[in-house]
Formats: sequence, C-alpha cells, structure tokens
Amino acid sequence: MESTGGGAGQLLAISDLHIGYAENRALVENMRPVTDDDWLIVAGDIAETVTDIRWVLELLAGRFRKVLWAPGNHELWTHPKDPVTLRGVARYDHLVALCRELGVNTPEDPYPVWEGPGGPVVVAPLFLLYDYTFLPPGCATKDEGLAYAHGTGIVCNDEFLLHPDPYPSREAWCRARVAETKRRLAELPDTLPTVLINHYPLDRHPTEVLWYPEFAMWCGTALTADWHRRFRVDTMVYGHLHIPRTTHHEGVRFEEVSVGYPREWQKRPEPPGRLRRILPMEVATGDRGAAPGLRGDRGDTR
Repeated sequence: MESTGGGAGQLLAISDLHIGYAENRALVENMRPVTDDDWLIVAGDIAETVTDIRWVLELLAGRFRKVLWAPGNHELWTHPKDPVTLRGVARYDHLVALCRELGVNTPEDPYPVWEGPGGPVVVAPLFLLYDYTFLPPGCATKDEGLAYAHGTGIVCNDEFLLHPDPYPSREAWCRARVAETKRRLAELPDTLPTVLINHYPLDRHPTEVLWYPEFAMWCGTALTADWHRRFRVDTMVYGHLHIPRTTHHEGVRFEEVSVGYPREWQKRPEPPGRLRRILPMEVATGDRGAAPGLRGDRGDTR
C-alpha cells in the first residue's frame, strides 16, 4: 500500500471512453483537472487497440496528479484491427507494462491512499472479470444462459474476442483473479475505508435496470456480492453498463461513471464526458437513476 498525499484536490472518475468514436475522442481531449492535486480513475473500456489505449493514458497522465486504471473487456479484446495480437493474460500483462511506463496505477501495483478531502481512504483498482453467475431468469447454468442469450440475439462480443489464455475459460480466469484480489484486500489495515474500482459492479443490483437481462452474464460475479461490506467500502466505482447513475446498496454508494457510445450519451440532458467526483462526496443520498432511454438497445454487445 502506497501512502500518497492528495492535497486539496478531488478524486474523479470516468469509464467507457470508447475513443474509436471521433465524438468520444474529442471528449477525452477536453478532459482536464480542476486542481493540480486531482486524481483520475479510469474504470476500463478506453479502446480496443493498444495504440489508442496508450494515447488516452499518456494524455491523462500528463494532466492529472495520478491516474488509476482498471481494465475493461474492450482493452482485453484481441481485435482484428489491433496489430498487437497478444491474448488473455499476455495481453493484460502488456497493458500493465504500458501503464507502468506512463506512471499509471494498475491492479498489479500497491494500492495508493487518498489523503485529500474525504480521506484517508485506500483507492484500489481491481481486475476481476465475470463468471456467468448473473444468469437470466429461469436459467440454472451457464449453458442455459448462453442458449437463452443466443436466442434473443444479445450476446457479448467477448465470446469471440476476449480470450482467457492460458486459462481454460473466462470463468476460470475470473476465479483466479477474485482469489488473489481477495487476499490482497484482506491485508489492508482495517482502520481504513476503501474505494474499490472495477469495470463491472461488485454486486448484481445495478444490472436490474438492463432492458435485456441476459446481458448481465457478462457483468460480474456473485463471488464479490459481499465485498462492499467486507472491505469497508466507501464507494464502489464501475462502468460497463453505460447507465451512469448513483445507487446505494446496503448503505454503500455505487457509482456508474461511463461515457458510453455517442448514440447513448447524445440522448442525455447533461453534458457528456463530465468527470464524476468520488471524493469529497458529490452526492450524499438518493439514486440518480437512469434517464429514459438509457438502458441500451437491441444488438448492443458491449
């Protein structure tokens, strides 16, 4: 664990930048800190190619005091447009090395302590994946869930582009990541609260608003359902769903901080690309909810 002063800054967050879209790239170009002490959480899905991922992280690391990255599924894709053809763990390790070159904090580094307003609090980027335990109603197994999803046409592109090598399956990789991360979190001082960052929510409740509940299979794992209580979580920061909102579950704040695709954010009343303030707390109570029409559309296979 690394102790790092936060000065008078803010702990900010964003995810799902998807800069393959020119409109989203322009949003990133305009992202700047408010103070010289601001930290920025980037909770995954920057882009599909290493070149684009590097561009974003290098730009942001040059502007913010500290940048913390947790990988999304899109960074882990072995995409036909990316000349970097690494798969699975090798691709993830390549991205971790890239982040370290740029001075960006990753799930493999010591967890820093935010000591600015709202602190001290451990800020922990995580990489956990999913294991198909968020099954659609009426389905009892992964095979039943996938069959149902294929029947509706809502199948995540991970099935074709996110490879678990050398693990035999994505769920096996997930279980290994969960076990190691759980061990590290358990070693943290029990006197410090935490901000846990993961591309997927640690609890299933945020997926309950999905128009297509079958997509929840690619949105997390039941293995982390009690982590917001077990690890003294002040705020759980996530993305992936493209439904930016604040919810509270068992007294813990969950912040979905995604930008999403232009066809989604162009429908929203608020300006796109706004950095969400995690600390000091921006929203103390209530559920922002999702604005009408933000629950995705048919064929959205994030």
